[in-house]
Amino acid sequence: MRIAIDISQIVYGTGVSQYTTRLVDTLLQIDRENNYILFAGALRKRKDILKLYPQAKVFPLSPKAANILWNRLHILSVESLIGRVDVVHTSDWAEPPSKIFKVTTVHDLIPLKFPKLLSKKIVETHVRKLRLVKKESNRIIVPSLSTKNDLIDFGVGEDRIRVIPEAPVMHKANHSRVVDVKRKYKISDDYIVAFASAPYKNTERIIKAFDLSMGGKNMKLVLVGRQTANPIKPKRNIRITGYLSDEELSALITGSKALVFASLYEGFGQPILEAFKCGVPVVTSNISSMPEVAGEAAALVDPYDVSSIKEGIETVLRGPKGFIEKGNKRIEEFSWEKTARMTLEVYKESEI
Repeated sequence: MRIAIDISQIVYGTGVSQYTTRLVDTLLQIDRENNYILFAGALRKRKDILKLYPQAKVFPLSPKAANILWNRLHILSVESLIGRVDVVHTSDWAEPPSKIFKVTTVHDLIPLKFPKLLSKKIVETHVRKLRLVKKESNRIIVPSLSTKNDLIDFGVGEDRIRVIPEAPVMHKANHSRVVDVKRKYKISDDYIVAFASAPYKNTERIIKAFDLSMGGKNMKLVLVGRQTANPIKPKRNIRITGYLSDEELSALITGSKALVFASLYEGFGQPILEAFKCGVPVVTSNISSMPEVAGEAAALVDPYDVSSIKEGIETVLRGPKGFIEKGNKRIEEFSWEKTARMTLEVYKESEI
């Protein structure tokens, strides 16, 4: 087969970037039978894409232009750009028209479930794309049963959806890297990590729970991620790092006493696996995809209940060893090779 994959998103430092890069790299490693045609739309990021994949076909389409051509006007087919292929795997941003067997990965339905938390432009773009996916995609890959159920609620037939879990991208950092990152962000005490990149990360309740559980203790809460709305103000016991590279984040998590990932919604919840990989206990939500990813290896809490989050933090700090051992076992169930092989089986459905 000739399989085309849209890699436009690989250079933006997002979770989708990591997914696409890891998937493509693993497919190229394990699959010697099929031919892969990597394509992208880019202007300023063109050289960055070609640096990673010199064989890619990069067309002069900015994200804005791709949105207009493919999502709004829905013209300029994939075939007209790259020639004949048997399968096309589209990205999370733009949905080009095609008569080819089309596979699309839907990572989450945040624009539908939390439209007030995102910009109007982003919501409109993703909603329009999802409508095209619902209408045209032969197969839709999702990372969790939770996201599958979200798609079914959106009106997508269950027979077209394939659940393929993702996998961690980080590794446990060595001691010197942990020391370096703690020095950089002026962290001298023990600390736990949480994310503060979006309102659905539930940061305000996590801070309240942390304050209740850590009264009088020398413990910091380190918040990670670009804060795009309602920025958190620094406090005596809170450090705010902003965006971190994967290397810095793995070191920060490795050196922590726990990851608190009590989000209100996640399409998958990859940081749970990253913490397991780094040998760190996890507190996470008992809703959405998070219990599905964590299994029995994390302390599950009600993300809407501050006292529940507080109890979860206290539980993992009181007995971290058992959670770490369960996390080490749980992580064995996830790998990018498994993800790639399951994805390849979806591509093969085009031959049925």
